[in-house]
Amino acid sequence: MTHTAQPRLHARTQREDAIGAPPPRPTLVPAKRYHSAVFARLEAERMWPRVWQFACTVDHVAEPGDYFEYRCGAYSVLVVRGDDGELRAFQNVCRHRGNSLCTGAGSQLRELRCGYHGWTWDLRGALRRVPHRKGFGALAMSEFPLIAAQVDTWERLVFVNLDESAMPLSEYLEAVPDDIAWNRLSEFRCYATMTIDVDANWKTIADGFSETYHIQTLHPELHRCMDDVFAPQTIWGHTGKSEQLYGVPSPHLKESVADAAVWDAYVCTQGALIGVAEGTSFPAEQTPAASASEVIAGRTRAFAAERGVDLAWATDDQIMRLHQYNVFPNLSVLTNADHLTVLTSRPGVDPDRGKLVMTLWMRMPPGAPRTKPADVRLSADEAHPGLVLSQDIAVLPGLQRGLHQPGLTHVVLSNEERRIINMHRNLERYLDVPEADRMTGGETDGAPTPQTRR
Repeated sequence: MTHTAQPRLHARTQREDAIGAPPPRPTLVPAKRYHSAVFARLEAERMWPRVWQFACTVDHVAEPGDYFEYRCGAYSVLVVRGDDGELRAFQNVCRHRGNSLCTGAGSQLRELRCGYHGWTWDLRGALRRVPHRKGFGALAMSEFPLIAAQVDTWERLVFVNLDESAMPLSEYLEAVPDDIAWNRLSEFRCYATMTIDVDANWKTIADGFSETYHIQTLHPELHRCMDDVFAPQTIWGHTGKSEQLYGVPSPHLKESVADAAVWDAYVCTQGALIGVAEGTSFPAEQTPAASASEVIAGRTRAFAAERGVDLAWATDDQIMRLHQYNVFPNLSVLTNADHLTVLTSRPGVDPDRGKLVMTLWMRMPPGAPRTKPADVRLSADEAHPGLVLSQDIAVLPGLQRGLHQPGLTHVVLSNEERRIINMHRNLERYLDVPEADRMTGGETDGAPTPQTRR
């Protein structure tokens, strides 16, 4: 028997498409923003020190003495779990001569001691020892604590902000926490991070995870198992989201797609998420009346049960619909009822280089023992994070080279790429970009835009 995939899960979103109301004209963004050293310097001076950034996970800093160094361009922040159990963050700098205090991540830290001259602070940031102190004259220890940064958590994600006067994280995240509260993100545990060096600007990297317009061309395998048309988007301000339903073929495809083909495409692109090896046949004989989406949802529940996780609370829609949240400037959270991946992009040593950081999670049963995440660093050639993400990474160097071409003065954006537009809208506010250098067209000419507090 041949089953045809039925898009029965579309009703909840009332078939709202990814474009929404088309704007009067395309949005034009100056291309030099993606490669200009001057623009990158403005970002470093006016934006990166003032925004909340996802730094690490609670699993990295769960126990007293755990620490994690977060780097973003030239900035370095130490996230430390104190001996009193409190989470703190400090600028990673010795108050004597500016040496970095720690690198990487570790455990059982009892103090923060500079390896250059031995100045030492406790885990609360108070200066405790200065060798040969008399040489400084009247040096008051209380006047030289470590320089604090803000630190806060949302579920098991740890955020830092170098600006101690910045708005609270809960305010910065806007509607995101309430919107995804049903998904019990606190039950996920981080098992690894993968930092990939990429020959592309951090914005070039981030753009790839902020639109579905490229799927029909770059990811043909997804076309048979994902709806990239009826993928509603919402913009709140610093944040936005989109939704994509899996287990159904794209409406772009004109021909009928059998359930077996939908299954094959899903297993090819993300079979590891349901514990199914590529090439595994569609189990039609086991569920003769079920659609591909129902079979995949059932297999997801069974795979979760194998590790002691009960997904009986989740509907098929909650399992099959991917919710993707963008948080300005560089965070993308992808999640459904049994999946969580967090992506960030960071600036590299120059505007043509950046880093893609993948934080990988697994939902675990209550009481599961904590494990320390593995932190892996790779070049783009070495990284193989699955078919779809490998395709995303492979296209980035060519994009970055193209943005340099003298004839390309602007990139041209559709309303389907509105989360990219929103990122630039926020960037213009933080950088106080002059009117002559701002975006034009789209909804930027006189139309109301989400309010972003700086």
